[in-house]
Amino acid sequence: MKQIKLYGMHGAFRTAIETGKTNDYTLDQFVSMLVDAEWDDRQNRKIERGIKNARFHYKASIENIIYDEMRNIDRNSILRLAECDYIEKCENILITGSTGVGKSYLATALGYQACIEGYRVMYFNANKMFAKLKMAKADGSYLKELAKIERQHLVIIDDFGLQPLDNPNRLALLEIIEDRQNIGSLIVTSQIPIAGWYSVVGEKTIADAILDRLIHQSNRIELRGESMRRKRKKEE
Repeated sequence: MKQIKLYGMHGAFRTAIETGKTNDYTLDQFVSMLVDAEWDDRQNRKIERGIKNARFHYKASIENIIYDEMRNIDRNSILRLAECDYIEKCENILITGSTGVGKSYLATALGYQACIEGYRVMYFNANKMFAKLKMAKADGSYLKELAKIERQHLVIIDDFGLQPLDNPNRLALLEIIEDRQNIGSLIVTSQIPIAGWYSVVGEKTIADAILDRLIHQSNRIELRGESMRRKRKKEE
């Protein structure tokens, strides 16, 4: 079993032998138990690979989101998003709010949930993503990086708008968004209200093209309240 990589089946078989529970099953029940164990193991390893490949900065979960009226988070809306229908519909999620209110955590929690549901996810800090793409242009791997991003069902761009975009960055963002139209979704977090994104992008024609595609069919979440980091520090 181990040689042909049936690790889940091997683990279940070994446990059954060691605990002496083989007599508790009929033959067909025992085979069914082994197959179920193999299926569960493969699914768990697939989720672990997906989470690893996503390169999240930390672990987050839908269950640990704090639903406070002051934060302007609706539990039912988040739970509906956690079903990942927005990915099937190629819709985007735009999360805005001041620093520390939990934008990155919410985006990461939705990303984790997408991995659990079997979707390919990739997380980026916006500034680091643009820096990486500039380096890729310099070493000739730019198209390869874009193709890698295009293959994802969900791409998370965190902390968008901390710096105005120069021309190479705004063109790269336009390419990413155009490539994702009707094939995948984006989650974008920003401290800047959506109305201010035009000035972040800069050039009006490109800004119109980017934001029209990004905002069209998007789910908007505007977080409010005090910084969660400051709140936790007070509680400590």
